[in-house]
Amino acid sequence: MKNKWSCLAIACLATLLLSLDLTVLHLALPRLVTDLGATSTQLLWIGDMYGFALAGLLVTMGNLGDRIGRKRLLLIGAVAFGAASVVTAYAPSAELLIAARALLGVAGATIMPSTLSIVRNVFTEPGERTTAIGIWSGMSAAGFAIGPVVGGVLLDHFWWGSVFLINVPIMALVLVGGLLVLPESRNPDAGRLDLASVALSFTGIVTAIYAIKEAAHNGFGHVDVPAAGAAGVALLALFVWRQKRLTEPLIDVRLFARRAFTASIVTNLLAIFAMSAMMLMFAWYLQLVLGWSPLQAGLAQLPGGLSGAVGGILAAGLVRRIGRNGVVALGLAMNAASFLFYATLDTELNYLALLPALVIGGVGTGFAFTVNNDNVLATAPRQRAGAAAAVSETAFELGGALGIAILGTVLTSAYRANLTLPAGLPGGAAEESIAGAMGVAEALPAEQAAQLVRAAQAAFLEGVHLTSIVTAGLLAVVAVLALVGLRGVPKVIPEEVLTGSHS
Repeated sequence: MKNKWSCLAIACLATLLLSLDLTVLHLALPRLVTDLGATSTQLLWIGDMYGFALAGLLVTMGNLGDRIGRKRLLLIGAVAFGAASVVTAYAPSAELLIAARALLGVAGATIMPSTLSIVRNVFTEPGERTTAIGIWSGMSAAGFAIGPVVGGVLLDHFWWGSVFLINVPIMALVLVGGLLVLPESRNPDAGRLDLASVALSFTGIVTAIYAIKEAAHNGFGHVDVPAAGAAGVALLALFVWRQKRLTEPLIDVRLFARRAFTASIVTNLLAIFAMSAMMLMFAWYLQLVLGWSPLQAGLAQLPGGLSGAVGGILAAGLVRRIGRNGVVALGLAMNAASFLFYATLDTELNYLALLPALVIGGVGTGFAFTVNNDNVLATAPRQRAGAAAAVSETAFELGGALGIAILGTVLTSAYRANLTLPAGLPGGAAEESIAGAMGVAEALPAEQAAQLVRAAQAAFLEGVHLTSIVTAGLLAVVAVLALVGLRGVPKVIPEEVLTGSHS
C-alpha cells in the first residue's frame, strides 16, 4: 500500500494529541480556582475524569472498532473529540467542565486503540511494522512531554480554555486526512457486542482506577480505598470469568497464555508505573525546590520525551541485533540508571549534568514501549488488533495510576518522616507536603519562613532519593523479568504465527 506512511502520519497525529491532552491541563488547574471557583475536590475530578472515561472504555471501543471498522470509529471519534473540546473550553462552571472532560475521555477512547490497530493492519511486513509502531510509540511519549510546554505557552497569552481549543484544528486535519487515505479494516467474523461484558469492563476498570487515585490523594487508609479496590477486583474477575464462556469475547483471555503477550503487558505496565512517578517527582522538584516556573519546568523535561521518540524509532534496528528481550531489558536498565542519578538531586542543579540522565531514560522508555507494543499486536490475530491494542493501552493507564499512588505515597511518607519543623512552628499543612509547607511559609516572618522552606526542601529531597532508589531497583528487577519472559520470541514475528493456535 503506497499510502501506508500517510496512514501512519494520521495515526501519529491523533496519538500525539491524545497524549498531549493528558498533561496539557496540569498548568491550568490553578486558574480554574479563580475563574470557575473550583473546589479542591472538583479540581481532582477535573484532572481525573478524562482518564477515568478513557481507560474505562478502551476495551469496549477497541472491540467496537474491530466490529464496525477502525477507520469509521476513528473518524467518529475525531468529530466527537473536536466538538467536546469546544464544549470543554467554554464550560461556564466546574460541574460542566467535569462533564465535558468525561465526553473528551469517551471520544479519546474511540481514537486511541483505533490508531494502533490501523497501524497493525496497514503494516503487514514484520520489520516495517516494528518501525511503524516505534514511531507511533515515540509520538505518544512526545505528547506527554510536550503537553506542559504547550500549556505553559498558551496560558502565558490566553485564558485556560485555549488548552482545549488547540485540539479542534488538529482533529480537523485527522478527519480530512483519514477520509482521504485511511483504509477500512474490521474483523469479518465478529459477533454481537456483549453488553454485560461492556458493563463489567467499564465499571471494573473505573472502580479499580478510582481506588488507586483515591489512595494517591488521601492515602491507602481512606475509607473509599479498600471498598472500591475490592469492588474493582471482583468486577474484573467476573469479567474474565465471563470472557472464558463467550464465543466472541471482548478480550480473548487465551492470548494471555502467550508468553510474549503477557510479559509485554506486564513490563509495559511497570515501565509506565516508574515513568509516572518521575513526572510527578520532577514537577514538584523543579518548581518547589528549584523555584522554576511551570513553563521552565515543562521545557526542562522536554528532552526526555523527545528522546523517547528517538528510542522508538531506533528500536526496530536494535531488535535485529540483540533480540526483542534484549531491547526491552536494555531500555528498562537505562531507565534504572537514570533513576540512580535522580537519587543524587540536591537544592542546586546543574541542568547540563541532569540532561544525560533525562535523555538516557527517555531513549530507554522508547525502546521498551516500542517492542512491547509490537509484541502485543504481533502475537494477537490481526482481526483482533483493536482488542489487543485496547489491552495494551489499558495497562498503560493502570500503570500510570499505580505509579502515582504507590510511589507518590513513598515520596510523601518519606517527606513526613524526615521533616523537622523549626522551633515554635505548629504542624498542619506544612507536615502534609512540600506544597503545603511553601504555602505556610508565605504567611511567616522572613527568618522563620526561610527555616521552614529549608526544612521542607531537605525532607522532600530525602523522599526523592528514596523514591528514586526504590524505582531504580524495581526497574532493574523488571529488566531481568523481561530478559527471561521474552526469551525465545523471534526477532521477526512472521504473519503465519499470528493466525496459529493460542498456545
